[in-house]
Order: sequence, then C-alpha cells, then structure tokens
Amino acid sequence: MAWRLLLSKSTSSKTLTSPPLQNPTPNPLLSLFSSHFSTSFLVTKTPKKHKKKREKPESPRTRLVQHPSTRIPQFESLLERDSYFRFLTKSKQFLSQQPERILRLDDAGKLHQELGFPRGRKIHRFLQRHPLIFQTYRHTDNKLWVGFTDFMEELLEEEKEIMDSMESDRVNKVRKLLMMSKNKRIPLSKIHHCRLLLGIPDDFRDRVAKYPDYFRIVVEGDGKRILELVNWDPSLAVSKLEKEFMVNEEKAKRAFKFPVKHGKDLDLEVEDTRRLNLLNTLPLVSPYSDGERLELWSLEAEKYRLGILHEFLSLTLEKRASIHHIVEFKEELCLTKHTYDMLKKQPRTFYLAGTEMNWVVFLKDAYDENGGLIDKDSQVIFNEKLYKYAQMKEGELDSSVWKS
Repeated sequence: MAWRLLLSKSTSSKTLTSPPLQNPTPNPLLSLFSSHFSTSFLVTKTPKKHKKKREKPESPRTRLVQHPSTRIPQFESLLERDSYFRFLTKSKQFLSQQPERILRLDDAGKLHQELGFPRGRKIHRFLQRHPLIFQTYRHTDNKLWVGFTDFMEELLEEEKEIMDSMESDRVNKVRKLLMMSKNKRIPLSKIHHCRLLLGIPDDFRDRVAKYPDYFRIVVEGDGKRILELVNWDPSLAVSKLEKEFMVNEEKAKRAFKFPVKHGKDLDLEVEDTRRLNLLNTLPLVSPYSDGERLELWSLEAEKYRLGILHEFLSLTLEKRASIHHIVEFKEELCLTKHTYDMLKKQPRTFYLAGTEMNWVVFLKDAYDENGGLIDKDSQVIFNEKLYKYAQMKEGELDSSVWKS
C-alpha cells in the first residue's frame, strides 16, 4: 500500500506542475517545410558548373616538352597532322596487306589498334572522313565490307612505282643503318616495324634476297631472322654532318655544344677561350666508328651518341623520329636511357615536341623557316598529296585530279 500511495503522490505532483496544453497559432513558414509535398526544387548542393574543377596532377604523360615561350608552331602542327591522319595511315597499311584489300566491316570495328581509331568508337565515322579513299559495300554474303575506292587503287599503284624507283636508295639506307649498328646486325622485325619511317616497302624482307653482296639473313635458334651486313663500303661510311663540315666548317662546328667548365683564374685570352670551347663543340666521333670501345659516360661517348642520332634522323624520310622508333634501335645503336636529356641539351640541332613520355625529335636544319622540308623525298611528296585527297569530298574531285 505504501508504494501505491507514493506513486499516486508523484503522479498528482506532475499533473499539478505541468503547464496546461495550448493550441498556438500555426506558423505558415513552418508548415511549408513540414508539408508532405516534395521539396526537390530547393537547391541544396552546389551545381557542377559552379564547382571548382580539380586540376589533374602533371605527369610525364601530359607534361609538354617545350615551354610556351620556346615552342615552334610549325613542328607542333606536324604532330597534330599526324594525329589527324593516324586512321588513314594505319588503315591504309593494314588493308593493303589483306587478301583482295578488303575487310569485313564487323571485323574492322574490333581492330581499333591495327586501324588506328580509339577503342569504343564507331569505325564508320572515321571511314566517312575520307570518302575518296575508303568505301563500304554489301557483299554476296549480305555482309558489309570495307575496301579502297577505285581512285585510291590508282594511288596505290602510283606509290608502288615510287617504291620500285627508290629501291636502290632504300637499300643504301639499310646498309648505312647496319654499318652504324653494334655487330653490324639488326633483327628484320625491327626494320619492318620502322619501315614507314625510312620509306622501306612492305615486301623488303623478300627483296633482300636480291642483294647477296650486301645482306645476309641469319635465323637464330628462337626463329628470329637477323639481317647482317656482308661488305663494308667506305663511301657510305661518311655521315651527313661530316659532309656539311667539308662544305661549311663553321656551321658543322656549331651543331653541338659541350662547354668546358673552367675557373676564371685561368686568365685565358678571348681567342684561347674560343679554341678551348671549340675542342668540345666540334663533333669529332664518327657514327660509323666502334662506339662500344668508348667509356660509357665520357664526353667522347656522348659525342658519338649524338652523331648516331643525327645520322639516324638524316636517313628518315621526314628527318624526324618518335621515341618509339628510337627505342626500337636502342640496343643496336648503343643508346642509353638518358637520350631524352641528352637531346634537350642540344637545342641548336634538335627540337623535341610532344610530351615528355611521347616525344618526337626533329632535325632542325632539315626544315625551312615555315616548317617545310628542304629536300623532299618522292615518298614524302606522295604522302602530302594523299593527305590532300583524304580531306576532299566526292564532289571536289575533278578530272584534273585523276590525270595528276
């Protein structure tokens, strides 16, 4: 009974002390937010367009080689042109090697790497860029196929005639490349991979058999075919830079610069300083000499490697090469992993474009002030004509083009 009495007292005390319930006037603003209707129209987050974009950290993949103040637009535009025509050049090479030069469209859509278009894109969009070059048609199997137009077939025959007429020149290029290489031998697969760089035809591996006095093919135990030099030709063992030295000695001396670090306490006369620097500026080491005998990090070895790259670029069609081409012959040409830094120190002769991970090196003296090649190979002239046609529409092709 005691606990009942205590409970009744506590209940009665709460009842007496608690204020009476009232019905306050409703707040219209409060009722709006407590409504059961949707409030999704209210802006509760910062829109994407007003958000500050997070800058991606720079990396060698994206960091440009040249500062805006040192960029040469003519060279950079050549890289943009190559990027635009990447689908054209790669598809032309791949399709030319197919039976009857045709390919089923469904299969072509899966070969993004071989045909040079981004993964996930529709190949039909790239084919439409070049209506004078590619065409699609429905075969008897009711499948769509892609092939060359009749106009492009005529261009390919013209290119074949150029290749045949330039065979002697291409053979000498390969001979010079072998003469520069370590042990005077290079895998045939590497030469084939860089064939467009040097203007070598697709069937060069078959044409080699016509020149037993120059080349020999050796098959190693793993099946790799190696191209070896048979005879050394002293008349070919003269570099482009050495020829320039005989014509314009001062220009050749300024090609590379290796300044000597010396203190002021030497108290040299102006003429003596010039002579001292001249000894380290003149490229004295021939790229056709034995580079393996040189001490790896010596000044003489660096002169040799620069001479190798200068001569290698001189052998290319457009006097330029990408890092991928140079790395391909890294072992044969005795190059090091510091090739990029070495080239950057020689801006008089070389110009590097692109990004630090995917750069292209140009031989500056081979171009005029407008970025055009001074001496154009027949294949280069053909390629430029092909690029012009590739940008035309069907109605822009008149009878004069067919006769050219």
